[in-house]
Amino acid sequence: MNRLRPINTPADIPEAYRKTPIGLLLEYHNLNRPYESYAEARLLVGMCMDNRKHLHMPDNFAFIIRTGGANLRYSEFKVSYAIGVGGARAIALIGHTQCGMVNLVARKEQFVRGLAEHAGWSLEEAEEHFHHFAPMFEIGNETDFILSEVKRLRLRYPKIPVAPMLYRVEDNQLYIIDETSGANRA
Repeated sequence: MNRLRPINTPADIPEAYRKTPIGLLLEYHNLNRPYESYAEARLLVGMCMDNRKHLHMPDNFAFIIRTGGANLRYSEFKVSYAIGVGGARAIALIGHTQCGMVNLVARKEQFVRGLAEHAGWSLEEAEEHFHHFAPMFEIGNETDFILSEVKRLRLRYPKIPVAPMLYRVEDNQLYIIDETSGANRA
């Protein structure tokens, strides 16, 4: 967690993000900036589908794609649409602590049993489903995954700023992930 930069004042927002939709998101969510009115979005937020997270921001401020682990690899057409048609000019990629897409193998039994009990699947069908898809959606470490996905998105959309963030479920705050420390430099 030493790679997380807290945002407690406007001065904590990295210079590159100040006066941008990314900086505004940090101000709205962490600093209780009064909401402004928006007719159209200029930000795309990619975040996890986890129900414990809720962003504080005005209506029409951002497009939001929610997917397990904030993994946008299989939502790339939606990302392209938000940029090409929707007018998004920046991306905030937000992972979170306690993510269920980390160490999926530890949830295999619960996953299989849950599909059998609640969805009417056979145990064999549920297990096959898990084995087929879990490797596609396992993200490993939340912070490292967000940094690698940010790097991929920057290469794919070179004119679009992409900010790596982590939502701490423990305090409901957004943090910038420091890209200059650790093994996964972007």
